[in-house]
Amino acid sequence: MGNDRIDKAMIHLLKPSKIPLLILTALVAALFAGVARSDTAGQTPDPVAAPTPDPTYSASAMAAPSGSSAPSDRTPIAPAKPHELPPPPRPTPEQRLAALTLEQRVGQLFMVAAKADGSDAGPVSGLLNDHVGNIYLAGRSQAGVAATASLVAELKADISPAATRGLPLFVATDQEGGSVQVLRGPGFLPIPAALDQAKSSPEQLRADARSWGSQLLQAGVNVDLAPVLDTVPSAEFAPSNKPIGAFQREYGYTPAAVSEQGNAMAAGLRDAGVAPVVKHFPGMGRVNLNTDVSANVHDTETTRSDPYLAPFHAAIAGGVRWVMVSNAYYDKIDPDHVAPFSPIIMRTMLRTDAGFTGIIVSDDLCDAVQLSAWSMGDRATNFIGAGGTMVLCANTAAVPVMYAQVLQRAKTDPDFRKAVDAAALTVLEVKTGK
Repeated sequence: MGNDRIDKAMIHLLKPSKIPLLILTALVAALFAGVARSDTAGQTPDPVAAPTPDPTYSASAMAAPSGSSAPSDRTPIAPAKPHELPPPPRPTPEQRLAALTLEQRVGQLFMVAAKADGSDAGPVSGLLNDHVGNIYLAGRSQAGVAATASLVAELKADISPAATRGLPLFVATDQEGGSVQVLRGPGFLPIPAALDQAKSSPEQLRADARSWGSQLLQAGVNVDLAPVLDTVPSAEFAPSNKPIGAFQREYGYTPAAVSEQGNAMAAGLRDAGVAPVVKHFPGMGRVNLNTDVSANVHDTETTRSDPYLAPFHAAIAGGVRWVMVSNAYYDKIDPDHVAPFSPIIMRTMLRTDAGFTGIIVSDDLCDAVQLSAWSMGDRATNFIGAGGTMVLCANTAAVPVMYAQVLQRAKTDPDFRKAVDAAALTVLEVKTGK
């Protein structure tokens, strides 16, 4: 539209007979300026047509360099940072499980003893590189927090990336208190026996347990095989109760007292970031003999709906993710199977009745005299087949035999393979906080 007006005006003005040359020139220039203003007045520049600046350069970068009198028009600067993308979503436990070989899955189902003084670090490292996914510090150590942390770091550093596909290691110990305190020395406070802990208020005990848990965490330990939630019926019976009362490992003589104080201990450990393991389901407070050193240990009183189960149910309702099963027989629950081989105790009472979804860990399956009638391999397969999650073994030499039998059966028995996969998934869920 503007170009037509310019052409007509120029034709008319260029006629020599109209006006002198100087006036003609001035008029033409003014006419061009007026047309330009007319065409652009009130319009917004087209953003598409606007020149796009080079992102590699900026106005400040075009200033003259030092020592130069002329500005540079091509001084590069660092490219602007791209918008930060959100981190990729963390793999789900199911995705992690799918990425594991069968060998790695089986390895997640074992927790092997490592001497707290580090004297068997070599054999333990070998087991970790053969896919075993968890350890517990056993025996006794006076070395203190720093030395224990160094031992744990050394064991972790020796693990091949292919062994567990980068999954974190559960590192446990028995840090109950009294005569059952594996780790001592600089940085570790002495912990009273449970019966003495119970003399504090639940609030004070929880605060103390948080301190004890913090010391464990500084030492590289993230699981404590405590507290004991077994109820001993009376102070008079306690000396006859060889596994618990004789060592003052009980928090009281009623389920209510044990539940309040024992779960205060568990809560304090969780406050510190350490996972408590409540034990020994469904209770060892009524037996006379200790399954570690005696065979044919029976509980003749506990029932499936026993009031003495209350401390365990309270712990589970409160979010505890680990329960240890005792090695005794429970005649009124499942007289034909010791607890770690009993589907009634693990699948029915823990999973169904109590709604527990976490790790069911065995008491020691390797050195317990109570289990001497079974081969090492059968102990592991019986436990997992009955619904157990993690085999705890105090004997490093026994682990390869147990592992091999679990692996072989998983390869040949589809139902057992499902039990292995389910147990491995549970371990991964707890390891990833699900």
